[in-house]
Amino acid sequence: MAALAKFRDKYKLNFPLAGDTSHKMLEAYGVWQEKNMYGVKKMGIVRTTFIIDPTGRVRRVFEKVKVDGHIAQVLDALREEG
Repeated sequence: MAALAKFRDKYKLNFPLAGDTSHKMLEAYGVWQEKNMYGVKKMGIVRTTFIIDPTGRVRRVFEKVKVDGHIAQVLDALREEG
């Protein structure tokens, strides 16, 4: 997906990004949900971070992520996992 490649390059990310236009993966992870914003209900992604180990096992889930301070939480969790 060109948009993901552009985002990856813009922020100089050194890990793969996953795109899911069919929402199948989003639904499997439980993050494609009905959202309510200003009284308008629509389907969307609930911001969530998953730490997945090299074997594909989900090691940690951060639900309803708030941007401020989140990177520190993730880095602490990665250090704990060692």
